[in-house]
Amino acid sequence: MSITRRAARLSPGLRRLGLAGTLGLAVLPALPALAQNMFAPVAYVNDQVVTRFELDQRRQMLAVLGAPTTEKAALEALIEERLKDEVAARVGMSLNDEQTAAAIREFAARGDLQPEQFLALMARNGVSAQTVRDYITSGTIWREYARARFRQKATVSESEIDRALQNQGPSGGLRVLLSELFLPARTPEERAQSEALATRIAQDATIGSFAAAAREYSVAPSRETGGEMDWVPIGNLPGPLRASVMGLKPGEVTAPLSTGNAIGMFQLRAVAETDVPTPAPDTIRYAAYYIAGGHSPEALKRAAEVQARVDTCDDLYAVAKGQPESTLQIDSLSPSQIPQDVALELAKLDPGEVSTALTRANGQTLVFLMLCARSFDEATDEEAREQVRQELIVNRISALADSYVAELKADAAIVIP
Repeated sequence: MSITRRAARLSPGLRRLGLAGTLGLAVLPALPALAQNMFAPVAYVNDQVVTRFELDQRRQMLAVLGAPTTEKAALEALIEERLKDEVAARVGMSLNDEQTAAAIREFAARGDLQPEQFLALMARNGVSAQTVRDYITSGTIWREYARARFRQKATVSESEIDRALQNQGPSGGLRVLLSELFLPARTPEERAQSEALATRIAQDATIGSFAAAAREYSVAPSRETGGEMDWVPIGNLPGPLRASVMGLKPGEVTAPLSTGNAIGMFQLRAVAETDVPTPAPDTIRYAAYYIAGGHSPEALKRAAEVQARVDTCDDLYAVAKGQPESTLQIDSLSPSQIPQDVALELAKLDPGEVSTALTRANGQTLVFLMLCARSFDEATDEEAREQVRQELIVNRISALADSYVAELKADAAIVIP
C-alpha cells in the first residue's frame, strides 16, 4: 500500500454539510473546538478525506443495523467506499432522485419498514438521513458497476452447476446440524436493540457461547436446549437460510434473518453427506390450527390433546368443526410464499409432525402447525439449474469485485493520521 501524506481536500460529506468551496481545512481553527474535532480527518484516501463526523455516523448506523461496530471496521468500510466511489465516478455512474428513493425503499423493506419509518428510526439514534443515503447509494452503484465490469468473467460451467445441485439433491445431498436463536423485533426500537445484541452474540461465537446466549436471550422454545435443532436436510431449509448456511463452516453464525416479529440467527454445528435426495420442494402443504392462550399451560395442554387425536392434516377438520372458519388454515404454497417464521418451523418437520413454537396476536394465540406434505415437480429441473447458475454468478462477481477493491487499496495513497 502506498502511504503518502497529501494536502487534505474536502470529502463529499463535508461539501454536503456546506463547507465546500474555498473553506479548506485551514479555516478549521476558527470553528468551535467541538466542530474542529467533528470534522478532523481520520483518514486520507487519494484526494479525499474521511472525517471524524463521518466515522462516528457510520459506527452509529452500523450499530442500529446490527453490523460490526468497531472503529477499525467502520473506518475500513469508509476507505473502501471512497475508492469504490472514485471508480464509479470515473465512468459516470450515479443515481437520480427516483433511483435513490427506490434503493432506500428496498433497503428499508429488509427490516419490514417503510422508508419514512426507517429514516425516523435512524434519526432517533442520531444518524442523519444523508449518512443513510450515502451508504445505500454507494452500495447500490457499486453493485451495478461490479455487475457491468465482471459479468463476462463470471462464467459458470455445467459441471459446476452439477456439483452445486448435488448439495441440495436430487442425486444426493447434505444434512446440517444447526442451533437457533430468536430475538424479539415487534417494534423498530426492539428490532434495533435485538440486532445490536445479535452482533455481540455473533462476535467470536463458539458452540458453547451461542448455546448460553440462546438459553439467556432466545424467545423460541428451543432456548431450553440451548437452541439445538435436530439434523435437517439442506433442501428443507427456506431459500434465504439455505443460502446462508451453505456458506458457513462449523461454528460460524448466519447474519440475522427477519421472521416478522423476531429476528433469527443460526449456528452451523456439523455437516453430513447423505445419499437421500434432498431437493428443494416445489410446493408445501401445511395446516395451522389456532388456539387461544399463546404458550400458556392451558393452551399447550389443548395442543397436546389435539396432537393425540390427529395423524394427518385432514384430521384437523374434525377438530375444528363448529369453530370459526379462521380457526383452521390449510394451504398449499410455494416456499417463497410461506411466512418466514412458518417456513423455518416447517423445515424441522416431517409430514404428520407438529410444532407449537409459534404464536400470533402478540403472543396471545398459539399456532398448532402441522406439515402435510412436500411436493417436488420434476418439470422445475431447468428452473433449479438456472437458479443455481445465477447464485454462482453472483458469488463469483462478488469475489472478483472484492479482489479488485484489494488492488485499489494496494495502489491508493491512504494515510491514517
